[in-house]
Amino acid sequence: MAEQQVEFGLDTFGDVTVAPDGSPITQAQVIRNVVAEGVLADEVGLDFFGVGEHHRDDFAVSTPETVLAGLATVTKNIHLGSAVTVLSSDDPVRVFQRFATVDALSNGRAEVILGRGSFTESFPLFGYDLQQYEQLFEQKLDLFAELLKEEPVTWSGGLRAPLSEQNVYPRTEGGHIRTWVGVGGSPESVVRAARYELPLVLAIIGGDPERFAPYVELFHRALAQMGKPDLPVAVHSPGHIADTDEEAAEQYWQHYRAMRDRIGRERGWPPMDVAEFRSEIEHGALYLGSPETVARKLATKVKALGVQRFDLKYSAGTLPHEHMMRSIELYGTQVVPMVKDMLAG
Repeated sequence: MAEQQVEFGLDTFGDVTVAPDGSPITQAQVIRNVVAEGVLADEVGLDFFGVGEHHRDDFAVSTPETVLAGLATVTKNIHLGSAVTVLSSDDPVRVFQRFATVDALSNGRAEVILGRGSFTESFPLFGYDLQQYEQLFEQKLDLFAELLKEEPVTWSGGLRAPLSEQNVYPRTEGGHIRTWVGVGGSPESVVRAARYELPLVLAIIGGDPERFAPYVELFHRALAQMGKPDLPVAVHSPGHIADTDEEAAEQYWQHYRAMRDRIGRERGWPPMDVAEFRSEIEHGALYLGSPETVARKLATKVKALGVQRFDLKYSAGTLPHEHMMRSIELYGTQVVPMVKDMLAG
């Protein structure tokens, strides 16, 4: 793939956090804090700000588009998108309409990252059968790909009512919403994104990121074999930045461990210990430390994977808003410029 300019973004799931004194804050305040974080991301010159979708008490954002619409009116340059939209348990027409509205409010800065979702609370909430997990995503992605053409839609599938020459509004001024497919690392999902001619986001949340290089290669090879133009690949990974390596680890560890162990209990993972935490920092997918430490690791992994965007998942369980704001500031003003210099060199 031809060399492209690398973009740098941020992702948050709107984790319910704590105040400086350790007391929990309300979900409403978390949402307001997410908006403040997005505004800062715009001010420090980052390219993208993504907001995730969840339907549980430890995450405050269930409708990313609503938060993004608010951000669209108070930011100027940064692109705004989901991280991810759980398309399987939503209606593709409504997803398109909501993001087209964000696109209007932001003057063309809206993006969508579509995924199946690693959390399944939305399925019973909205009346979907988890036994149809794969089929729901496949059919709804197929419809969404038709909607992106912004022409009258004729479509049929077994799990949703068909459409016949149906116009869907509002349409975008630019004629297209930038849409990605988020995957966790299955070859079938990578090839499916290529088949629909949609760029790819790899969620790399643990282990050596370079083990995902074959998926990047597979995506480009699949596009070439299908006779489609090459498309960018992005990476989503967790991290935290502070003035020193020690301060970053001290701020992050307890909040990250609590979140990871809480989710791990639901999924049968063993508790995380300090050795695993240190291994993820040194060899894995956790970008944590001083600006210099994070920049060196980022430049190495971006180059090794050959990706065109890196999105740092900067929120981590109850990690306080104040620490996240400092992390965003350091990421935009120090880490990203250093990474760009390293890549250029």
